[in-house]
Amino acid sequence: MEDYSTLPIWPYIAFVIGAVIGSFLNVVIYRVPLDLGVSDPKRSFCPHCKKDIPWYRNLPILTWLLQRGKCAECHAPIAFRYFFVEALTAGLFVAAWMLMPVPYPAAFFVMALCVLLVVISFIDAEHMIIPMKFVFAGILIGLIGAVLAPALIFIGSPVPALPSWAGGGQSLLGLVVGWVGLGLVVLLGKFFFGERRMEFEEEAEIWRLREPETDQEELRFVVGEEEIDWSDVFYRKKDRIEIDGPEIFLNGKKTASERVVILSDRIVINEKEHMIAKIESLEGKAAQVVIPREAMGGGDPPLLGMLGAFLGWQAVLFTLFTAGVYALVAAFLGRVGFGRPLPFGPFLALGGLTWVLGGWRLWEMYLVYAGLR
Repeated sequence: MEDYSTLPIWPYIAFVIGAVIGSFLNVVIYRVPLDLGVSDPKRSFCPHCKKDIPWYRNLPILTWLLQRGKCAECHAPIAFRYFFVEALTAGLFVAAWMLMPVPYPAAFFVMALCVLLVVISFIDAEHMIIPMKFVFAGILIGLIGAVLAPALIFIGSPVPALPSWAGGGQSLLGLVVGWVGLGLVVLLGKFFFGERRMEFEEEAEIWRLREPETDQEELRFVVGEEEIDWSDVFYRKKDRIEIDGPEIFLNGKKTASERVVILSDRIVINEKEHMIAKIESLEGKAAQVVIPREAMGGGDPPLLGMLGAFLGWQAVLFTLFTAGVYALVAAFLGRVGFGRPLPFGPFLALGGLTWVLGGWRLWEMYLVYAGLR
């Protein structure tokens, strides 16, 4: 019986399907962090003029190129991200079809993994949030895929017969190694790097909250000559800045307290809360300042666990190492200093994709070189 999966037209079909799905992923990436339904409104719209985009102006990849990256109605620029997500998803779908030793069903599970990683990566890169509902869905899909399509979890090794309960076991092991292993790293990071303590022993340092001067700026915490953006401090609702010092001025009036706790939306002085939005000014002198610092986000361990469910425990080790390398290179090229936030989710995704797209061969070479295989 002829194997129609080898026909040369399939990569082109995979490209078109990937581009169409990539167009939908743009909707998900834009709407989910804003708590907007992906199907309400049903039709895509320009984020600038809010006008609906008809289907003939919503063709994946082509529309962005033909309109030169601008809205046809208001001529506002359309972010390059829309074109990139569509082209990236299309390319990943072709790679999934071409690289998997058994084109189906293993390739379909690789495509599902690519869809999840694209959505998670772009949301994390823009909002510093890993949407957990996609991660949990991915874990379930990965476990199912390891049983029904073990070519992915046993990539580079003989594929067992279907259904592969051994594949399911490897998937569970990868899930545990990824989630628990990186979770321990996060806990150790919080213990050693969870806060930044600034002490001024000789003379109290002047500090204040500085209002944004332009639409592009945000509220800043200023201590001495250092200015810290609000988003660089408050990753979570429970994060707080603690200040101890001889003087605290609220709305120009000196308070009786020598301690203030600043949260993302309010401050606490003498156990009384004041909403930041209603404060005219806040300043003082500090003998000690404690600023929260996040070693790694809480969504990264389950994301690595999801990759382990799809790819197995060996891929987890490879992914974590390569993600660290990618992150260091990105931090160097972007001149991101120590203590500045850098979303790690995209680098974990890139590390996992590196494994699927041939990185597993490097792992095999390492094992042979180390005498472990």
